[in-house]
Amino acid sequence: MPELSLGITLAVIGAGLLHASWNALLKSAPGGDPMLDTASVVAGSSVWALIVLPFVPWPDPAAWKFVALSSTIHFAYYITLAHAYRMGDLSFAYPLMRGTAPLIVTVLGIVFLHELPTAHVAVGIVLICAGIVSIAFIRRERHPPAAAGWAFANAAVIALYTLTDAAGARASGNAASYVTWLIFLEGLPFIAWIVWRRGRSAIDYLGRGWRRGLLGGACSLAAYAIVLYAMTRAPVAAVAALRETSVLFAALIGAVWLKEGFGPMRLAGAASVVVGVAALKL
Repeated sequence: MPELSLGITLAVIGAGLLHASWNALLKSAPGGDPMLDTASVVAGSSVWALIVLPFVPWPDPAAWKFVALSSTIHFAYYITLAHAYRMGDLSFAYPLMRGTAPLIVTVLGIVFLHELPTAHVAVGIVLICAGIVSIAFIRRERHPPAAAGWAFANAAVIALYTLTDAAGARASGNAASYVTWLIFLEGLPFIAWIVWRRGRSAIDYLGRGWRRGLLGGACSLAAYAIVLYAMTRAPVAAVAALRETSVLFAALIGAVWLKEGFGPMRLAGAASVVVGVAALKL
C-alpha cells in the first residue's frame, strides 16, 4: 500500500472540514436534542445517497458482507454518540472520541490488515491524536465519568467501522458505490428506531429541520466518500488520523462562528496536530 500522496492528504483534510461543518450544524441546532439532531443528519445522508445510487456501479458481491456488518456497527455509533453528547459537552466528547479512535485503528490495522506504520507515520498519528485529545481538556471543570466512558465507547465503535469500511471499499472495486449503498442502507434502521421510540414528535422534529438535515447529510456523505476512497489508496491508520483534523476545524468554527474562543491551550493542541500532519508527509 503506497504512502499518502499530496493529493490524498489535501482531500482528506477537506473531508475533515466537511465533517466539522456538519458537527457544527448539530451543535448550533435550535432543538437541542442530540439524538434527534443526529437523526436529521442521518436522514439527510440517506436521501442524498438515494439520489446518487443510479449514478454509481453495483458493488462487487464480496462487499455486501462489509455493508451489512458496518450498518450494524453504525447503529451502535449513533447510540454511543448521542449518549456521549447527552452526558457531556460537545466540546469535551467530540475531541475525546475522535482523537482516540485513530490509535485504536492503528493497533487493529496492524493485527487485521497487516499494515505496520513507518516510524514517521507512527509519530504523526501520535502527535495528531495528542493534539486532538488535549482540546477536550481545555475547559477545567470536571466532566462526569459517564461522558468519558461513552466517548471512549464511541471511539472503539469508530475504529471498528473504519476498518470494516476500509476493507469493504477495497473489496467493492469502487469506493463511491460502496459508500453510497452503505450510507443509504445503514441510516434506515436508525431512523426507524428513532420514530418507534419517539413517535410523532420525531417525525415533526425531522420535518422542521429538513434543510439542516439535508445540508449536514450532504457534508457527511461527501466527507466519508473522500475518506473511504483515500483508504483504497493509502494506509488506513494514516488516513484515519488525518481525517480527525476535523476536530481542529471544529475548534476554529467554534471560535469564529459560535464565539467559543480559542486560547493558548487550543493553540498548542492545534500546533501538535499541524506538526503531526507534517510528520505524515515526511
